[in-house]
Amino acid sequence: MPLQIPDPNPNPEKKMEIEHSEVSINGLNLHIAQIGKDELGTVVFLHGFPEIWYSWRHQMIAVAEAGYKAIAPDWRGYGLSDQPQDPENAAWEHLILDILGILDALSIPKVFLVAKDFGALPAYLFALTYPDRTCGIVCIGIPFPMSLNFDSLPEGFYIKRWQEIGRAEADFEGKEIIDLADSSAPLPEWFTEQDLSQYASLYEKNGFAYPLEMPYRALLKGGNLPDAKIQAPVLLIQGEKDYVFKFPGVYEVIKGGIMQKYVSNLEISYMPEGNHFAQEQLPDQVNQLIIGFLKGHQVNSQG
Repeated sequence: MPLQIPDPNPNPEKKMEIEHSEVSINGLNLHIAQIGKDELGTVVFLHGFPEIWYSWRHQMIAVAEAGYKAIAPDWRGYGLSDQPQDPENAAWEHLILDILGILDALSIPKVFLVAKDFGALPAYLFALTYPDRTCGIVCIGIPFPMSLNFDSLPEGFYIKRWQEIGRAEADFEGKEIIDLADSSAPLPEWFTEQDLSQYASLYEKNGFAYPLEMPYRALLKGGNLPDAKIQAPVLLIQGEKDYVFKFPGVYEVIKGGIMQKYVSNLEISYMPEGNHFAQEQLPDQVNQLIIGFLKGHQVNSQG
C-alpha cells in the first residue's frame, strides 16, 4: 500500500522522486524509502538516533543521480516501521538480520552500506557476518571498534542518563534535562522548520519506547565481536567538531591506528567543520566523499 509522505526532494526539475513502501521482515513491516536505478550498484543508508530515513534525503538523491539505487529504511521501532512487541529485548543481532531481510526481499545480492551514529555498528557487524553481501562501507563519525567506558562519562551526560529506566522518559516528558533547553534558540541554517516537522510527524507512530532501548540500553548488553577483520573497503568520514570525537578512547581509535587493526582497507577523511549531523549540515561535501568512494570501488549490483 503506498504511503502518503510529503516529498522532500529538493530537485525542482523532479528528475527522480523518492518512493516509499513497506516490506515484511522478521515479522515486522519495515518502511523503506527508495530512489534511482542500480546501474552501478545499490547503496543502503542506515540512520542513527534521533533520526529516520529522512536524514539521508540529500545523499539518496545524489547517489541516485550518480547511477546507484538508494535505499533508506526506518529501523524497526523508528519512524513508520513497526515496533517490536518486546522493545526491552532490543538486540544488535535483530538489526543485522533486518538488513539481510531487506536485501533478500528486494533481491539485492550485494550492497554498499552508508551509516552514522548507532547505525554504524550493525553496518560493521553485517560486513563481518556477511562479507559476500558487502561491497563497501561508509561511516560518518563512528569508528570500529566503538567501545566506550560509560563510567568515565559525566553523570548528567545524556547517554549515561538514558540508560537508566525512567530518567530518559522524564527527559522526554519535560520533567528533567529538557527543561534546561532554550526553546527560543534558532534552528541551524541547515535544518528548517519543515525538516523538524518531518521528524516529529514520523515519530508519532511509535514514540521513543524502542529508540531508548536501541541504542542506549542495548549498548550495556555489549556483544562479542567476530574474531576477523572487515575485508570490505571502509571510508570513515570524521567531523572534527563531532562531539563523539571527544568521547574517551575515540580519538585514539581513529588517530592512533587502532581501527586499522580491524579494517583491512581503510580510508579516513576529516571534515574540519563537520558536526555529528554532517550529512545534513554539509551535504555537498559528504555527497562528494560518498560518491568518490563508490566510484573508487565499483562493484556491479550483480557482482
